[in-house]
Amino acid sequence: RLRSASSCGSPAVAAMAPRWAAAALPSAALLLLPLLLAVASAGLSGYFGTKSRYEEVNPHLLRDPLSLGPAAAGSRLPAACAPLQLRALLRHGTRYPTAGQIRRLGELHARLLRRPAAAAAGCPAAADLAAWQMWYEESLDGRLAPQGRRDMEHLARRLAARFPALFAARRRLVLASSSKHRCLQSGAAFRRGLGPSLNLGSDEVEVEVNDSLMRFFDHCAKFVALVEENDTAMCQVNAFKEGPEMRKVLEKVASALCLPVEELNADLVQVAFLACSYELAIKNVTSPWCSLFSEEDAKVLEYLNDLKQYWKRGYGYDINSRSSCILFQDIFQHLDKAVEESKSSKPISSPLIVQVGHAETLQPLLALMGFFKDDEPLKANNYVRQMHRKFRSGRIVPYAANLVFVLYHCDQVKTSKEEYQVQMLLNEKMMFFHHSNETISTYADLKDYYKDILENCHFKEECALPKVNITAVDEL
Repeated sequence: RLRSASSCGSPAVAAMAPRWAAAALPSAALLLLPLLLAVASAGLSGYFGTKSRYEEVNPHLLRDPLSLGPAAAGSRLPAACAPLQLRALLRHGTRYPTAGQIRRLGELHARLLRRPAAAAAGCPAAADLAAWQMWYEESLDGRLAPQGRRDMEHLARRLAARFPALFAARRRLVLASSSKHRCLQSGAAFRRGLGPSLNLGSDEVEVEVNDSLMRFFDHCAKFVALVEENDTAMCQVNAFKEGPEMRKVLEKVASALCLPVEELNADLVQVAFLACSYELAIKNVTSPWCSLFSEEDAKVLEYLNDLKQYWKRGYGYDINSRSSCILFQDIFQHLDKAVEESKSSKPISSPLIVQVGHAETLQPLLALMGFFKDDEPLKANNYVRQMHRKFRSGRIVPYAANLVFVLYHCDQVKTSKEEYQVQMLLNEKMMFFHHSNETISTYADLKDYYKDILENCHFKEECALPKVNITAVDEL
């Protein structure tokens, strides 16, 4: 049986919103259009969810992509602590849209191109978008963009600057990835970012494929059957698509494009919004697609994205996070081994472990550990109450998101328990541990806090399908 945070109620009743009249811009305003677009993009960029640039969570990188930023300054450990092992879980860098997203964007763009010239003349937004070149091809299908390679190279250089002892010459780097091209290429870019001077083995980049850890969700039969392939599991998402907040955005976009509202749906509007996000992330330009949306619209569309992440990868169903315990336990097995080697005065066999996966790899793991959990579940009917929610996927897993565990050996300590300590960083910022509300924990205390997951979460048993086929949402 799959437990959920909440079952679905009736879909929210769609409220009719006043139409936003699109008027032709005067000629003077046309000269200001690039500036207006730039302002539009600046207001929207914080709401792109999992399609957000990494710079949204670390704005200082816009000025200097190699800057460690203000967060690094206050995170020093006592001088008597030396790092033993770094385990980094990375989301791939900036990518192109998937083939499905490209098809839907092409469909929407084609509708604008088919409009009669007379109708387009009174609709400047539609005319701008009809003139926009549809340059995405389905062959790009989620592949790593050039910006994504830069994301990874710069991240590697920042981590090496922050932990120079671990990234020193002749240190062994274990590099693994999911089988997806964008992850393999991200791993190779990360290795290149470290440069030849670090002498981390051969110049040839070898990235081990490990889908059992980086795509554990594909190997979890219960998750696949009851969440991934079960439409009723996304009832909150579907209800929000039909609700008053999305209806208002839908009508506004239809009016701006001078299209009948019946020709649009929530998925097409979301594709238009994502087109704005992709142009910013991939090309660092403000797309004319951005002009369709206000900041209020962006907040609604971000919530739609977060609802999907919550119910499919976050706290919505227990199996979402429980399926990640195979990765969680692997992290601690390697930390255990490093502690044992240190106690025996042996060299640390794996001082650097870097693994590249997906937002879908990191989000369930963070939920398993209890991070970014709101008091109330995200639902279709509590958008306003969730305006200040902790669960904002763009802040947690943007492109190039990274979760880093650092194990230290500390001398001059009062007790043997304090000899081994751990820090966790998310997107290069220290995380506060739940059990202490501190950014540093003894390794023993951390293991004790997560004792139940480490001892009692067994992937095979967690992911076994129930004997009775459960499909109804009230059973989920």
